[in-house]
Amino acid sequence: MNVKPINELFKKELVVINMGLESFADNLKDVGVKVLQMNWKPPAGGNKKISSLLSRLGR
Repeated sequence: MNVKPINELFKKELVVINMGLESFADNLKDVGVKVLQMNWKPPAGGNKKISSLLSRLGR
């Protein structure tokens, strides 16, 4: 296995996309990591039944 491309990633600046708790992004920012915070919530507030019904509407 050629690990050279993988090792090259460690030489680049870390940029994170956070789609979870904003405090995770805040912790990364505190140590100098570039972070993009996404305002994402699960469809239908995480309700599986409503989410399933919504997905049927999209067909």
